[in-house]
Amino acid sequence: MNAHDSQTMAVAKPAPRNLAERLAAHLPSNLVAELIDTFETQGFCVIPELLDAATLARQREALAPWIEQGPKGRNVFEGTRTHRVYAMLAKDPVFAELVAHPVALAWAEHYLGESCLLSACLAICLEPGESAQPWHTDDGHATLAPPHDLLGVSTFWALDDTTLENGATEVLPSSHLWSVTEFPGALRDLDFAQGDDVEGDPGAHPDAVSVTMPAGSLMIARGDLWHRGGANRSDQARRVVTPQYCAGWLRPLESMLLSVTPEQAALLPERVRELLGYSIHPPFMGYSDGVHPRRLLP
Repeated sequence: MNAHDSQTMAVAKPAPRNLAERLAAHLPSNLVAELIDTFETQGFCVIPELLDAATLARQREALAPWIEQGPKGRNVFEGTRTHRVYAMLAKDPVFAELVAHPVALAWAEHYLGESCLLSACLAICLEPGESAQPWHTDDGHATLAPPHDLLGVSTFWALDDTTLENGATEVLPSSHLWSVTEFPGALRDLDFAQGDDVEGDPGAHPDAVSVTMPAGSLMIARGDLWHRGGANRSDQARRVVTPQYCAGWLRPLESMLLSVTPEQAALLPERVRELLGYSIHPPFMGYSDGVHPRRLLP
């Protein structure tokens, strides 16, 4: 790397505050310890109604045209009655509010390190009649045998009330501790090629919990927690935005530096640019032509 960049990366940063201290600035102090304990034992936790009405309205308004224009899923994993919106930061910078929300970011940085990256950021709109998704983990592309160290943190922002009827996300609590990877309804390679709806619910599981939550709420889950989108048996769509973070040394699911142009990235907050990949994982992973990638921004 360029000598100046190497010296810059070597400058010591102040010791980061622990997760509880960071969360206490944004959440009731009596809930913080419980949330952290639930996340570490169950693999997920829920923070109700974290977004205020104005932020929620802004997110819905920005997302609406992309759902109306966008195609539906191509297979049973994406959901043939589900709209999925990818490359969200290229579509509207307002989604950076969710990506860099201080509560979500505190969680990602605490468990993955400050060099963590944005692995994926998509909106999921389940239309009426959608069937349940296959069970999957968000770090399933990694080849490490479970259980293993945490590789990712997934966040799920509810833009609508999520209910038993409209397809609330289902989780298998503490499944991040499992060594099993094959069970009825678990994701298979075939599911990415199958476009026909599945009859019934082959993935019904006795330990499944439906995570119902009011609009504006946030669910945070380990990337190795088994979960799925539920079936939408209602007459209304339900929308979720899910920024997902990974360790700074792990390849992201979406190629963010291609999805978001340098011109678009330059308009985003600095921390969001870093999450896209305009950053360094120590000591120098992520450089471009020997220099810090932020130097390539217009």
